Amino acid sequence: MDFLRSLGHPEEIYNLLRFKMGCRAVLSQQERDSMSDGLQTCYKHLDETFRSYAPIIQALDGRIRDAMCILFLVIRAVDTVEDDMTISLETKIPMLHNFHTYLYQADWRFTESKDKHRQVLEDFPTISQEFRKLPAVYQEVIADNCQKMAAGMAKFLTKPMESLLDWDEYCHYVAGLVVIDVSRLFSATKLEDAPVVDDPRLSNSMGLLQQKANIIRDYLEDQQEGREFWPREVWSKYSKNPSDLAKPENIVPAVQCLNELVTNALQHIPDVLLYLSRLRNQSEFNNYAASQLIGVATLAACYNNPQVFKRAVKIRRGQAVTILMDATNMQAVRAIMYQYVNEIYQKIPVSDPSAGRTQSIVSTIQKLCLSDGPLVFRHRFSPIYLPCAVLLAVLSWQYLSRFKALE
Repeated sequence: MDFLRSLGHPEEIYNLLRFKMGCRAVLSQQERDSMSDGLQTCYKHLDETFRSYAPIIQALDGRIRDAMCILFLVIRAVDTVEDDMTISLETKIPMLHNFHTYLYQADWRFTESKDKHRQVLEDFPTISQEFRKLPAVYQEVIADNCQKMAAGMAKFLTKPMESLLDWDEYCHYVAGLVVIDVSRLFSATKLEDAPVVDDPRLSNSMGLLQQKANIIRDYLEDQQEGREFWPREVWSKYSKNPSDLAKPENIVPAVQCLNELVTNALQHIPDVLLYLSRLRNQSEFNNYAASQLIGVATLAACYNNPQVFKRAVKIRRGQAVTILMDATNMQAVRAIMYQYVNEIYQKIPVSDPSAGRTQSIVSTIQKLCLSDGPLVFRHRFSPIYLPCAVLLAVLSWQYLSRFKALE
């Protein structure tokens, strides 16, 4: 939710949205003061390296909040090793394979990273210390996630992204595992029912949809950083090299390649809808519903859009805020999902090689959205005025709070 920071005082806006969604506010200073010094430092690292997710994690029930904080910091540490192009493969690959063991080594740290999130590697002793304080059931889930994710990342450092199966496997390691293990954490604390955890295929699809949306959107940035995540099985149909897709003379086949990848990502939505329908914990539902719908909105913004090869394509701030405020139940999720896939449907070029498959999966999703009866589309502010409405609400709240204090 980094986009909210440009609207004004971020903590107050986060609290307003969280109140709207039925969640608790972000951690108060009193709550932080009651923590150990090490745990306070971990939440500080979370605030600085996961600005989007930190407020969401802080809104969780106390039984799971600290475990989620540590899980995401460990994920950030592993991800930082993978992303840092200044670390040689000779150093990086063994480090990733051994990373889960560092959780049990009190003094392990890495001080040679140049990545913007290097603090989680430099201060890893604090993170690992708080990890070892967690109940054993949490430690098991986090260490297992760390081992599998890091091993998967190491594998793809030397393995080209050849097939769509490779793409699915990579996205499983970096995103699907996270959703699977977060579900395990919620189940371990009895905050979520077992059926959510018993079908890891659904959890995996949640991660794959979101990760594929990010990979599709970030084509240009990854090319500039020397990374390639689009699978050869797809791009080789349209170009000799993935970098050639950005050349102006190749824009037609480039967009066709883009559309095929978006179509592949859309195939995870039926599983996503089923997964969300099984959730019973409201804060977990709000988190996942918003993130999945923002992923689908991103796919809709990218579909058949040549700008993906020229600049960063992002959804409008107003769209994201509306999703965060509205996506608090399945009825709203189905309505919003229907709108975005219908937006894709309206843009399908007749001549596109993937047109038939795109129409088919979109039609399937639309039927699923309509399966529980007619959709109710809530009245929305336009994208231009919604941020102003949020700010107005925040200012009104501030004024009323001060007024009451004077009474």
